[in-house]
Amino acid sequence: MHVRLSTCLGAGVSDRSGEAIGVLSGIVAHPDTGKVEGIFVGVPAGILATANPFCAAADIAHWGVTIQLSSRDALSPIEDRIRLAPLLVEGRTILGQTIRTENGRILGRCKDIQFDTEKMRIEWLFPKKFFRWGIALPASDIIEVRRDAVIVREGLKSETVAAEKQPVSYEAFPEIVGQATRTVKMVQK
Repeated sequence: MHVRLSTCLGAGVSDRSGEAIGVLSGIVAHPDTGKVEGIFVGVPAGILATANPFCAAADIAHWGVTIQLSSRDALSPIEDRIRLAPLLVEGRTILGQTIRTENGRILGRCKDIQFDTEKMRIEWLFPKKFFRWGIALPASDIIEVRRDAVIVREGLKSETVAAEKQPVSYEAFPEIVGQATRTVKMVQK
């Protein structure tokens, strides 16, 4: 299923037995591979010590109207995930970053993403600039994710050169030419 993060935020999260755990409050995306590493679950503060514990993508059993986890034990603080520690230290995120082209043109900030819930891969970036949504960018156009910006390929608009307009000749269509001359003669009379 292909979903946008903005439409999923606030979706219910439960375990396999159907017992409610919390709501989806965010995701962690790997900046180099575009893989969704896991989700943050907003849990009432009385249940766990952390307000937004982390759940790895491998522990998500089903993604639908509600998100089902394999068990409540899959939730833990993100700091406990040793493999994700370098990502947290680097600070290279995709969401909220400025999106720039190779030439330095700013397209806006990445305010939303679309990802595939089966493969857990980012597919599209949605930039926003001055309260207006920009043109969606495929994740395959990402060249590099830095601390200060996401660098994408230059768009097709700058690469395509406007085709030179050729004059239209109706001489190849004698029925049109004949019709036009008869109309002109009738108007002149």
